[in-house]
Amino acid sequence: MYLDIALRTTFFLALCRIDQDRAEQTRTRRCPHCGGALHYASYLRKPRGGPSGLPEEVCRRLSLCCDREGCRRRVLPPSCLFLGRKVYWGAIVLVVVAAKQRRPGSVTAAKLKSLFEVSRETVKRWLAFFAEVFPKSEVWKRCRGSVGADVSNDDLPAGLIELFIRGSGG
Repeated sequence: MYLDIALRTTFFLALCRIDQDRAEQTRTRRCPHCGGALHYASYLRKPRGGPSGLPEEVCRRLSLCCDREGCRRRVLPPSCLFLGRKVYWGAIVLVVVAAKQRRPGSVTAAKLKSLFEVSRETVKRWLAFFAEVFPKSEVWKRCRGSVGADVSNDDLPAGLIELFIRGSGG
């Protein structure tokens, strides 16, 4: 189920729309450093692992830049498409880890390599990150109160994805 979703262009277009909304909300709040106006200064990325033929707008990291001389700082709005500086799509990371958590034997390294061009070593790093680092992170600590107790720290990110799918009616 997870792998099928990650191969749909419409899924990435939906995430792109969310990123556009979040960028616009950030832009209207002005520069957090000096209060200056923010203008778009987006740039292209070449993320790995997604479906082929995605439109350029999906590959653009929305970024904002302050217009005040002396500040000119860049502000990166939160993104659903990208996970910081990671080279893989954020959704691909989550889907691959969740698939390995839920069906460890049926999702082989060869299948992941053919679908998303991700190596066994990279998947191992992602699994270790969600098992050891993410549950202790400040991001998760801030979000934890918004998530029910049925999602345990040992069940990340698969538990969160299933919670989202249940909450959205499938």
